[in-house]
Amino acid sequence: MSDPLLRELDHYVVLEPAAPERILSADETRDWLADQLRRLEAPPADLAELEGAEARAERLLDTACELELAPGLTIQWFAVRLEPPGS
Repeated sequence: MSDPLLRELDHYVVLEPAAPERILSADETRDWLADQLRRLEAPPADLAELEGAEARAERLLDTACELELAPGLTIQWFAVRLEPPGS
């Protein structure tokens, strides 16, 4: 079960090999993960029962922080809380 506090976070740092880190909104992160999943030949076994890349991306956001795209090639995402200036 995912931590309910994570659901309150609406930004993620995403890490890809050979790319600078980026901060994305929760919706952008979900779309980014869905795009990554669409590029795979087959979904990971634990996501195979879910229909569509969007549902799989949602499950990943709730339960994981990395996805292996190929042997030795992993992407990661971490929930972050952005504080407004002056907080």
